Amino acid sequence: MKKKETFIYGVLLGVLGIVLFSSKAVMVKLAYRYNIDALSMLLLRMLFAFPFYVVIAYVYRNEKQEITQRKDYLWLVFFGFVGYYLASYFDFVGLTYIKASLERIILFIYPTIVLLFNKLFLKKAITKLQKLAILITYIGIIITFGSEVSISGSNTYLGGFFVLLSAVTYASYLVGSGWLIPKFGVMRFTAFAMLVSCICVFVHYGLFSRVDILNYPWQVYALGLCIAVFATVIPSFLVSISIKLINSSNFAVVAGIGPITTIILAVIFLNESLTVLQVVGTLVVISGILLISKRKEN
Repeated sequence: MKKKETFIYGVLLGVLGIVLFSSKAVMVKLAYRYNIDALSMLLLRMLFAFPFYVVIAYVYRNEKQEITQRKDYLWLVFFGFVGYYLASYFDFVGLTYIKASLERIILFIYPTIVLLFNKLFLKKAITKLQKLAILITYIGIIITFGSEVSISGSNTYLGGFFVLLSAVTYASYLVGSGWLIPKFGVMRFTAFAMLVSCICVFVHYGLFSRVDILNYPWQVYALGLCIAVFATVIPSFLVSISIKLINSSNFAVVAGIGPITTIILAVIFLNESLTVLQVVGTLVVISGILLISKRKEN
């Protein structure tokens, strides 16, 4: 596959992964209608996802990789802890206080954080094309959510703070995965990192929760399974493959489709309204993604 075709393929996989990831916020909000707490919801997500990652880790145990050192495994554990444990926990807590659309606009600051982390720690320059694409996608986000953001009350500020923490920790994971994936291979790295995250959630729940996880309506478990498969397992691998093909900086720009997807899903499943400005913002964000997809060199 030619370099340009590979890049476009990576962009498409990234978009699909982000679309699936974006469905998480909506499904979590649906589950919260049944009075489940954030930690219990996160536990269900990881319980259902755990067997998939065990099987994948075993199947790809001999995946081709670069030479790894002990410190690489320590970094893998660290990014597994930060990326899908802390980031997910902060996000789930934040969603108990704010609506899905507001969560997405706050979370969307992570592309800028990724570019900054890449520059600070990996000495990667921010190209003019990346700057332009980021600017266009942010303009789209501002247009889309301009009429949606209404901060009122301490709980909203608290929820926004937790989602901000989620953005920072997830950006750290994206940067780390871009560096470690070549060492472990896409499938092995993703499976191992997610297994670390699952174990962290299990330990957290065992130490701090006194909630009976078997005492919820069947709808909660159905949503937990859907979140695990369609908003966790599948997109986690799609994102890792995309990062390998286009690098974490470009993936951060592609992720601009996430907030728009959340709005559309919120309209369908949470009965939120869709305005003309949101449609315009959607088109602007998509134009930014198309711009970055035209990059000829990786």
